[in-house]
Amino acid sequence: MTDIVLVRHGETVWHAENRYAGRSDVELNHRGRAQAQALARWGAAASLDGLWCSELGRARETAARCAEATGLELTVDARLNEIDFGQAEGLTARQIRQRFPREMAAFDADPAGQPMPGGEEPRAAATRALECLAEIGDAAPSGRILVVTHNTLIRLVLCRLLGIPLAQYRARFPSISNCSLSEIRVVRGKSAALLQLNAPLAGEQVPARETEDCLL
Repeated sequence: MTDIVLVRHGETVWHAENRYAGRSDVELNHRGRAQAQALARWGAAASLDGLWCSELGRARETAARCAEATGLELTVDARLNEIDFGQAEGLTARQIRQRFPREMAAFDADPAGQPMPGGEEPRAAATRALECLAEIGDAAPSGRILVVTHNTLIRLVLCRLLGIPLAQYRARFPSISNCSLSEIRVVRGKSAALLQLNAPLAGEQVPARETEDCLL
């Protein structure tokens, strides 16, 4: 039995404009760095047994604060990277709909099967992330592991672990807030249970809508 705490990285400099980062390596903003410090304070008292993150800078910077606070070695794995949004990288939600109306109509009809133009297939992203989490579970079969990753990837992973069709990931999990806690208990070969979802850290509030139009 492994408890995996999935955390989205801290807020970035693109957050206010709702620009989709994906594989773009954007920095944390002032609030994002404060969120990372709050996560580190939580981690220091959370009885963690391991710490993993994606290789993108915003996730590594967030996780590095926890590594300093806990003394845990930080394992970086590219399989935890955010989904690649292709030609939508760096665009706002409104710009994506304006530039790619036909592609967005297809995405609305099948968000799990239709990637952004030139982007990664959501099903493939979920598969690589689950492979990584399975290795984490094998390495810590009775531990509590913090995994710092990304908004869309967390939602895809939650669907796969909980037996929810991937096509429902946007409806079931509209958005994951920066540095919120989503914890899942995985019993290898048997089941998974959601222990907490999008839970705010002390002093943080989870907004009802993070963006004007959260597409992905």
